[in-house]
Amino acid sequence: MKYAEGIFNRTRDTRETRDPRAPQSPPPPAASPVAAAPQRPAPAAMPAAPAAPEPRAEEGGSKLIVGPNIKLKGVEIDDCDTLVVEGRVEATMVSRAIQIAEHGAFSGKVDVDVAEIRGAFQGEMTARRKLVIHASGRVSGKIRYGKMLVQEGGEMSGDIGALAPESQPPRG
Repeated sequence: MKYAEGIFNRTRDTRETRDPRAPQSPPPPAASPVAAAPQRPAPAAMPAAPAAPEPRAEEGGSKLIVGPNIKLKGVEIDDCDTLVVEGRVEATMVSRAIQIAEHGAFSGKVDVDVAEIRGAFQGEMTARRKLVIHASGRVSGKIRYGKMLVQEGGEMSGDIGALAPESQPPRG
């Protein structure tokens, strides 16, 4: 097969199709190496460690990650629960949360519940519930927030102000 006749120039679908009405057989049982080992009771003095709670952003919400060395320019981001910026983004966004990594940069307009800034933000931001600026974070522009935390070393400049209490979402 020539290179030009590769996957991009296929004239028919070569994927295997399966009839959804056909009965499905369970996968064959795998041999478990643990089953062959003798079982020892756990020591009574060692309590089981409680499982760490998962962050709310991981509970099936949509997440967009713009990786390092990626530049996303001139877009409108909708229906995204969490935007993680490790590269550079120039956009307009309405979301639940934005996280800008230490080497990430966002330029544009955002309307979010929670903003966590370790890198650079420039533009217009509304963080309805909370704005967190870490020590390496730099924020500039028109900034509105419900609550704010700025770590020592974090920088902010521009038109900065708290949201009126009636415009903040109810706690719960």
